[in-house]
Amino acid sequence: MTKTIYDVVILGTGPSGLQAAIHAARAKASVLILGRKHKSSLYGTHIENYCCLSKVSGEELLRQGIRQALNSGAHFLDEDAIKTTQQADWFIISTESGHSIKSRALIMAMGVTRNRLGVPGEKSFIGKGVSYCVDCDANFYKGAKVAIVGNESAAVSGALTLLFYADQVHLVSDQLQVSDQLDYQIRKSEVILHSGRKVKEIIGKETVKGIILDDDQRLNIDGIFIETGAKGAIELAALLGVELDTDKFKYIITDKQQQTNIQGIYASGDICGPPFQMAKAVGEGCVAGLSAATYAKKFK
Repeated sequence: MTKTIYDVVILGTGPSGLQAAIHAARAKASVLILGRKHKSSLYGTHIENYCCLSKVSGEELLRQGIRQALNSGAHFLDEDAIKTTQQADWFIISTESGHSIKSRALIMAMGVTRNRLGVPGEKSFIGKGVSYCVDCDANFYKGAKVAIVGNESAAVSGALTLLFYADQVHLVSDQLQVSDQLDYQIRKSEVILHSGRKVKEIIGKETVKGIILDDDQRLNIDGIFIETGAKGAIELAALLGVELDTDKFKYIITDKQQQTNIQGIYASGDICGPPFQMAKAVGEGCVAGLSAATYAKKFK
């Protein structure tokens, strides 16, 4: 890559970043997308709740999105950004291989990294019975046996949601920390609560078939949802003084144009907070792409 100056640089190659690239490029801005597609939470999943689109793999969807962005005129660099700084009206993005790229506008669409359990079997079964989003994947487990792991409200509300789909729902929590109302709901429901327990291992062959708890009890299940919270990929944002939510400092705050508190910096998708749905990510990416292109073209 020889070009080092762009109107818009987008961090993230998920659906939000790709949609931002398509719209910014079609608005005649020069666009560069940084990131690796396999890091998108969409990669390795299947989509069936997106309007006007029948069931399709996340990998294929990303492949089509990349092709659309390229056809629209966007450029790609298969690297991660490691540092972002601001100099006057320019943003300087340093990549892992040493590239230094200047941009008038910056779109942060890096998504969030789900907190993992870090147990054997977890990584190998992602998309094959291991999920990090009840709202996204509950529909795949109609009539199945599932477990959900976590200590906070996300896990409890997820378990209650799963009751509408699965035949049997286990909640594994080593230290449940929820409101009295949620605690009452979960204990009065049909959810099987494993209090004071942790998951030691996720087992299966092609897909998940069970989990082993730390007391060596085996639960025969078809899927496990890990709802231990999410940590945003916000280190790059923090370097630039981008404002985060005041509750948990995990998500970027934007206005209706997807602009942050820093002029010229926009954000879209999961990094802006829940719900973690492709429909939201794509919509925000559209707005961010158009807004960033409009802003950058003022300098021409």
